[in-house]
Amino acid sequence: MHMPIDPATIAIRAHNVTLSLGTRDAPVQILKGVDLTLLRGESIAILGASGSGKSSLMAVLCGLERASGGDVHIGGVDFGALDEDALARARRGRIGIVLQSFHLLPTMTAQENVAVPLELAGEADAFARAADELRAVGLGHRLDHYPAQLSGGEQQRVAIARAVAPRPTILFADEPTGNLDATTGVTIMDLLFDRQRAAGATLVIITHDPALAERCGRIVEMRDGQIVSDRAA
Repeated sequence: MHMPIDPATIAIRAHNVTLSLGTRDAPVQILKGVDLTLLRGESIAILGASGSGKSSLMAVLCGLERASGGDVHIGGVDFGALDEDALARARRGRIGIVLQSFHLLPTMTAQENVAVPLELAGEADAFARAADELRAVGLGHRLDHYPAQLSGGEQQRVAIARAVAPRPTILFADEPTGNLDATTGVTIMDLLFDRQRAAGATLVIITHDPALAERCGRIVEMRDGQIVSDRAA
């Protein structure tokens, strides 16, 4: 028998979430009635092969894609009821995202890449905070370097610093080690878990790698747009 969950401990609640893409005449069902509750501070791997729907689920859970049906509550806020501007405001400061392809701005230094989102969010000490975050990921000596002057692992460290600098309560990472060699990938994951613990954030990792998934506290496995298992790692 399942114990009831205290609503105050819920970071994300998705209920009967569907996602259809394509045209009205030829819709493609990507997500098929997903139910998922994620708790504050836990680490979760969403595991599945390419095309299983895991990245689409992440897009819906972080408000980058609007669900076709069902509802998504993030930190108690109904994301489905918000317009685009309100959605952007709701994401800001609440959700951090680390992607496989880094997405750093090439004309900005490492410090600027981390500081500019903080400035846009109205942080007065954006550059000092950016420097602190970069030092925390071992890049205090690279503040003035541009992305092209950094290795892949260093670029991913900058991306992690940028994602955690606003102190989000939920951190998403989509195949965060996909562009890195195995040794660098392990180091980056150590760093991601370290920053998650320091912030007390919920960490959601999207991956096709069972070994990476096993590092999380919980593994949710997807296949063909549905959750097929949900277990402790």
